[in-house]
Amino acid sequence: MTATCRIDIPLLRGPVPLSHLALRTFIQSGDRAVDATCGNGGDTLLLAELVGPRGKVWAFDIQQQAVSRTLARLEEAGLAERVELHAAGHERMPEHIIDGVAAVVFNLGYLPGGERTIITRPETTLAALEHSLGLLLPGGIVAVTVYPGHAGGSQERELIETWAAGLAPRCFYCWRMAQMNSSSAAPYFILIQKAA
Repeated sequence: MTATCRIDIPLLRGPVPLSHLALRTFIQSGDRAVDATCGNGGDTLLLAELVGPRGKVWAFDIQQQAVSRTLARLEEAGLAERVELHAAGHERMPEHIIDGVAAVVFNLGYLPGGERTIITRPETTLAALEHSLGLLLPGGIVAVTVYPGHAGGSQERELIETWAAGLAPRCFYCWRMAQMNSSSAAPYFILIQKAA
Protein backbone atom coordinates (compact mmCIF):
# COMPACT_ATOMS: atom_id res chain seq x y z
CA MET A 1 0.00 0.00 0.00
CA THR A 2 1.41 3.39 -1.01
CA ALA A 3 1.10 6.26 1.44
CA THR A 4 -0.34 9.46 0.07
CA CYS A 5 -0.32 12.96 1.48
CA ARG A 6 -3.47 15.06 1.64
CA ILE A 7 -3.24 17.93 -0.83
CA ASP A 8 -4.26 20.57 1.71
CA ILE A 9 -1.56 19.62 4.23
CA PRO A 10 1.74 21.53 3.84
CA LEU A 11 4.88 19.43 3.86
CA LEU A 12 7.30 20.89 6.41
CA ARG A 13 10.52 20.01 4.61
CA GLY A 14 12.84 22.71 5.87
CA PRO A 15 12.22 25.96 7.70
CA VAL A 16 10.64 28.04 4.91
CA PRO A 17 7.39 26.01 4.80
CA LEU A 18 7.31 26.26 8.60
CA SER A 19 7.74 30.03 8.33
CA HIS A 20 4.93 30.20 5.77
CA LEU A 21 2.67 28.16 8.04
CA ALA A 22 3.27 30.69 10.83
CA LEU A 23 2.62 33.62 8.48
CA ARG A 24 -0.66 32.08 7.33
CA THR A 25 -1.66 31.74 10.98
CA PHE A 26 -0.77 35.25 12.14
CA ILE A 27 -1.47 37.54 9.15
CA GLN A 28 -4.98 38.65 8.29
CA SER A 29 -6.46 40.63 5.43
CA GLY A 30 -5.83 44.35 5.95
CA ASP A 31 -2.61 43.82 7.92
CA ARG A 32 0.76 45.42 7.25
CA ALA A 33 3.89 43.27 6.97
CA VAL A 34 7.58 43.46 6.08
CA ASP A 35 9.82 41.19 4.05
CA ALA A 36 13.25 42.23 5.34
CA THR A 37 15.11 40.14 2.73
CA CYS A 38 12.95 39.78 -0.37
CA GLY A 39 15.40 37.62 -2.35
CA ASN A 40 13.56 35.94 -5.22
CA GLY A 41 10.18 37.15 -3.96
CA GLY A 42 8.62 34.01 -2.47
CA ASP A 43 7.99 35.46 0.98
CA THR A 44 6.97 38.85 -0.45
CA LEU A 45 4.41 37.20 -2.73
CA LEU A 46 2.92 35.23 0.15
CA LEU A 47 2.72 38.36 2.32
CA ALA A 48 1.01 40.29 -0.51
CA GLU A 49 -1.57 37.51 -0.84
CA LEU A 50 -2.20 37.36 2.90
CA VAL A 51 -2.60 41.10 3.56
CA GLY A 52 -5.20 41.38 0.81
CA PRO A 53 -6.17 44.48 -1.16
CA ARG A 54 -6.44 46.71 1.94
CA GLY A 55 -3.11 45.64 3.43
CA LYS A 56 0.44 46.68 2.68
CA VAL A 57 3.85 45.02 2.45
CA TRP A 58 7.28 46.65 2.52
CA ALA A 59 10.09 44.57 1.00
CA PHE A 60 13.84 45.20 1.23
CA ASP A 61 16.95 43.77 -0.35
CA ILE A 62 20.46 45.15 -0.88
CA GLN A 63 20.64 43.62 -4.35
CA GLN A 64 18.80 45.27 -7.23
CA GLN A 65 18.64 41.85 -8.89
CA ALA A 66 16.53 40.58 -5.96
CA VAL A 67 14.23 43.60 -6.04
CA SER A 68 13.74 43.19 -9.81
CA ARG A 69 12.97 39.47 -9.50
CA THR A 70 10.50 40.17 -6.70
CA LEU A 71 8.77 42.90 -8.71
CA ALA A 72 8.44 40.60 -11.73
CA ARG A 73 6.89 37.91 -9.56
CA LEU A 74 4.44 40.36 -7.99
CA GLU A 75 3.45 41.80 -11.38
CA GLU A 76 2.85 38.33 -12.77
CA ALA A 77 0.50 37.62 -9.85
CA GLY A 78 -1.20 41.02 -10.14
CA LEU A 79 -0.16 42.02 -6.62
CA ALA A 80 2.53 44.67 -7.19
CA GLU A 81 0.30 47.51 -5.94
CA ARG A 82 0.24 45.96 -2.45
CA VAL A 83 4.03 46.11 -2.05
CA GLU A 84 6.50 48.95 -1.61
CA LEU A 85 9.91 47.68 -2.74
CA HIS A 86 13.21 49.14 -1.51
CA ALA A 87 16.71 48.44 -2.85
CA ALA A 88 18.14 48.97 0.63
CA GLY A 89 19.44 46.97 3.56
CA HIS A 90 16.96 45.67 6.11
CA GLU A 91 18.57 47.81 8.81
CA ARG A 92 17.00 50.81 7.05
CA MET A 93 13.40 49.74 7.78
CA PRO A 94 12.69 52.67 10.14
CA GLU A 95 13.38 55.13 7.31
CA HIS A 96 10.39 53.76 5.41
CA ILE A 97 7.95 52.28 7.95
CA ILE A 98 6.35 54.14 10.82
CA ASP A 99 3.13 52.20 11.37
CA GLY A 100 2.84 49.01 13.39
CA VAL A 101 3.07 45.73 11.49
CA ALA A 102 1.71 42.24 12.05
CA ALA A 103 4.83 40.43 10.83
CA VAL A 104 8.43 40.87 9.76
CA VAL A 105 10.06 38.06 7.78
CA PHE A 106 13.79 37.39 7.42
CA ASN A 107 15.23 34.74 5.12
CA LEU A 108 18.94 35.13 5.81
CA GLY A 109 22.06 34.06 3.94
CA TYR A 110 22.57 34.70 0.22
CA LEU A 111 20.29 35.16 -2.76
CA PRO A 112 19.51 31.73 -4.29
CA GLY A 113 20.89 31.79 -7.81
CA GLY A 114 22.88 34.95 -7.03
CA GLU A 115 26.41 35.79 -5.92
CA ARG A 116 27.18 33.69 -2.82
CA THR A 117 29.65 36.20 -1.43
CA ILE A 118 26.86 38.76 -0.95
CA ILE A 119 25.30 37.62 2.32
CA THR A 120 23.36 39.04 5.23
CA ARG A 121 25.76 40.32 7.89
CA PRO A 122 25.41 39.83 11.67
CA GLU A 123 25.65 43.54 12.50
CA THR A 124 23.01 44.70 10.02
CA THR A 125 20.77 41.71 10.75
CA LEU A 126 20.90 42.47 14.48
CA ALA A 127 20.03 46.14 13.86
CA ALA A 128 17.12 45.07 11.63
CA LEU A 129 15.86 42.59 14.22
CA GLU A 130 15.91 45.32 16.88
CA HIS A 131 13.97 47.65 14.56
CA SER A 132 11.48 44.85 13.86
CA LEU A 133 10.56 44.50 17.51
CA GLY A 134 9.80 48.22 17.64
CA LEU A 135 7.53 47.98 14.59
CA LEU A 136 5.52 44.99 15.81
CA LEU A 137 1.95 45.34 16.98
CA PRO A 138 1.02 43.35 20.11
CA GLY A 139 0.67 39.70 19.07
CA GLY A 140 2.77 40.33 15.95
CA ILE A 141 5.63 38.07 14.89
CA VAL A 142 9.16 38.14 13.59
CA ALA A 143 9.85 35.03 11.49
CA VAL A 144 13.53 34.30 10.86
CA THR A 145 14.98 31.55 8.68
CA VAL A 146 18.62 31.11 9.69
CA TYR A 147 21.25 29.48 7.44
CA PRO A 148 24.33 28.55 9.48
CA GLY A 149 25.92 26.36 6.78
CA HIS A 150 27.46 29.04 4.55
CA ALA A 151 30.53 31.22 5.15
CA GLY A 152 29.56 33.76 7.81
CA GLY A 153 26.35 31.91 8.67
CA SER A 154 27.55 30.46 11.97
CA GLN A 155 28.55 33.89 13.28
CA GLU A 156 25.15 35.29 12.33
CA ARG A 157 23.44 32.32 14.02
CA GLU A 158 25.36 32.83 17.27
CA LEU A 159 24.57 36.53 17.38
CA ILE A 160 20.86 36.00 16.66
CA GLU A 161 20.50 33.22 19.22
CA THR A 162 22.25 35.24 21.93
CA TRP A 163 20.10 38.26 21.13
CA ALA A 164 16.82 36.30 21.08
CA ALA A 165 17.65 34.45 24.31
CA GLY A 166 18.17 37.81 26.01
CA LEU A 167 14.73 39.24 25.16
CA ALA A 168 12.47 39.88 28.16
CA PRO A 169 10.23 36.78 28.49
CA ARG A 170 7.22 38.85 29.59
CA CYS A 171 7.49 40.99 26.47
CA PHE A 172 8.47 38.46 23.79
CA TYR A 173 7.97 34.73 23.26
CA CYS A 174 10.93 33.23 21.37
CA TRP A 175 10.97 29.81 19.74
CA ARG A 176 13.75 27.98 17.91
CA MET A 177 12.52 25.21 15.60
CA ALA A 178 14.79 22.85 13.70
CA GLN A 179 14.32 19.55 11.94
CA MET A 180 15.84 17.03 14.35
CA ASN A 181 16.80 14.48 11.69
CA SER A 182 18.98 16.86 9.67
CA SER A 183 22.51 18.23 9.91
CA SER A 184 23.40 20.73 12.63
CA ALA A 185 24.43 23.04 9.77
CA ALA A 186 20.95 22.84 8.21
CA PRO A 187 18.74 25.94 8.15
CA TYR A 188 16.21 26.40 10.94
CA PHE A 189 13.42 28.71 12.04
CA ILE A 190 13.13 31.25 14.85
CA LEU A 191 9.74 32.69 15.74
CA ILE A 192 9.40 35.70 18.03
CA GLN A 193 6.00 36.95 19.13
CA LYS A 194 5.40 40.26 20.85
CA ALA A 195 3.25 39.85 23.96
CA ALA A 196 -0.20 41.44 23.90
